[in-house]
Amino acid sequence: MPTQILMPALSPTMTEGNLAKWHKKEGDAVKAGDVLAEIETDKATMEFEAVDEGTLGRILVPEGTQHVQVNQPIAVILGDGESAADIKAAPAAKPTAAPAPKAAAKPAAPAPQPAQPAPVAKPVPMPQASAPRPAAAPIAAPRTDGARIFVSPLARRLARNARLDLGGLRGTGPHGRIVKADIEAAIAGGGARAPGAAPGYVAPSFRKERIVAEAGNIPYTEFPLSAMRRVIATRMTESMAHAPHFFLTVDCEIDALLKARQEINDTLGQKTSVNDFVIRAVAMALRQVPLANASYSDDAILRWNVVDVAVAVALDEGLITPIIKNADQKRIPQIAAEMKDLGLRARQGKLKLAEFQGGTFSISNLGMYGMREFTAVINPPQACILAVGAGEERPVARHGGLAVATVMTCTLACDHRVLNGAEGAQWLQAFKKLIEAPAALLV
Repeated sequence: MPTQILMPALSPTMTEGNLAKWHKKEGDAVKAGDVLAEIETDKATMEFEAVDEGTLGRILVPEGTQHVQVNQPIAVILGDGESAADIKAAPAAKPTAAPAPKAAAKPAAPAPQPAQPAPVAKPVPMPQASAPRPAAAPIAAPRTDGARIFVSPLARRLARNARLDLGGLRGTGPHGRIVKADIEAAIAGGGARAPGAAPGYVAPSFRKERIVAEAGNIPYTEFPLSAMRRVIATRMTESMAHAPHFFLTVDCEIDALLKARQEINDTLGQKTSVNDFVIRAVAMALRQVPLANASYSDDAILRWNVVDVAVAVALDEGLITPIIKNADQKRIPQIAAEMKDLGLRARQGKLKLAEFQGGTFSISNLGMYGMREFTAVINPPQACILAVGAGEERPVARHGGLAVATVMTCTLACDHRVLNGAEGAQWLQAFKKLIEAPAALLV
């Protein structure tokens, strides 16, 4: 019987993807190992290979479709002796469209509109001033379970001031509308909060309609979120919410490092960067102070036996962190060659899953943008990330006098569940020592 091809999960965290391109068309012969399609995940565009042989009988999801759920049928493969007549009717997936702006919310739920392909960017017309909202129309507010609720303007303002979660309230006004009396009753009773939230916590809502209203209903241009941006937003929010960050900063003099780098470049004819030295120093420091090469779990601290250093690379649609695996076992020229290759393929969207999934420690370097100092958000489940600033000439005190040195400021973000302040400082001391005495990095 015909075989359905399902949207694959190309990474452990993938729940949806974009079907960028079909490499086969209906009626083409398919062999195991043939590239069927290109799929955009949250991190890269990856080729999807066939595992069955036959004929591509029907494409259920056209190329260009966004937000296709994992395990959703995307095509049908026909076996020997089978034809298109053997394919049972199956609804084709519709491209997900960005919701159209609304002039005003209505008490009754609006009829669903057919979805259209999401544009890359579109100007959004704003409601005309000549069409005022009826005075009795309730204002919709987000509910944590996705349903709509209605709340009067006064009640909404009171709830915001009291930091109440409207999603947990039931209105006593017309059509279940939340009114002032409901807010006052909730305040008197201790308030309604999101499940598991601390007292006073309000589950945030970032619905487009709410953001536009709070910005004053000014004109805007909409750029739909890429899968990468969505995952970055989710993971970084989770990191800041659940991993208690603390930050440690140190200044490193890098004149000796710059001299060693120049000698390597002149002698080997290979271009190395300061970042390559930083990767090597990070890896060696993790071997010397393995407390930072770890992750938190509910049962135990997991201290990793390998040193895999992830390095943030900026892309137009977000960022990706290709990994130098076993970085402590690699010399600087090898690190430089790998990083150049990984960075190039990252920008082309051609990295393999194993090349950017994982890592035991991260580096974010904004020195090339002239940033003197900054802090970075930990990339879970890792426990640390090092933010590297620009090397610049600064006055330094030396032997009772002033001198000029090239100084690079580095800030370590630590997960306090894994390390305490003294342990983070020990790692940063080891890193500083290696950076300032680069001969140790070359052996």
